[in-house]
Amino acid sequence: MIKHISSCLLAFALIAPPLFPEEKKEADRLEECGTVIKEIMDIPDDIPQDLIDKAECVIVYPSVLKAAFIVGGSYGRGAMTCRTGEHYTGPWSAPAMMALEGGSIGFQIGGQATDFVLLVMNPRGAHSILKSKVKLGADASVAAGPKGRAADASTDVTLRAEVLSYSRSRGLFAGISLEGSTVRPDNDANERVYHKKVDADAIIFKGAAAVPPPAQKLIAYLNRKSPKNLSDPNSLKE
Repeated sequence: MIKHISSCLLAFALIAPPLFPEEKKEADRLEECGTVIKEIMDIPDDIPQDLIDKAECVIVYPSVLKAAFIVGGSYGRGAMTCRTGEHYTGPWSAPAMMALEGGSIGFQIGGQATDFVLLVMNPRGAHSILKSKVKLGADASVAAGPKGRAADASTDVTLRAEVLSYSRSRGLFAGISLEGSTVRPDNDANERVYHKKVDADAIIFKGAAAVPPPAQKLIAYLNRKSPKNLSDPNSLKE
């Protein structure tokens, strides 16, 4: 009996090896991304549903601290997922790990931990962000996203912006300008999550990796909340 139990424990250890500290940190971050997007989308004064339904990608940066932008030029970290398929009409993809950089962020978030949610509204913005470092406001147009179920999401600013940005701090949720900040893939983190070298665009556009367990909550929630892309089909043509 003892021998049988030992064999089972060994088999389990081989199937589910323990995570190294850095890998656990990425797993926790993916779990937190799922929590943040659900909490934000479930509050009354949230991101308008029609904007989520027209977004090609969503980026979540949980618990960004002002101190991170003061000490050593560090940055916020999070994850990005996009709708799959040639015309972004499929289910939400496995997430690519992302970094958020820029000293201006520290001034905007005060001294509290702040969650950021970015909606990427067209294919050009999605491809640009996944291939290289993108400066918001220069390489990709950005605007503070409108909020609330009665918000007018068809303003000129909203229609023109490639990225709409939101923040939540001290329980307060608002559209926020991240102009001057940079967004880029964090491929070191992707390697820790997927246990292989894989680029962000390959994860999202080529299906190079399956959704990891810590990201199941994030992806499952988006698939329930916004299963269909309601963007103008003509705007999805490359």
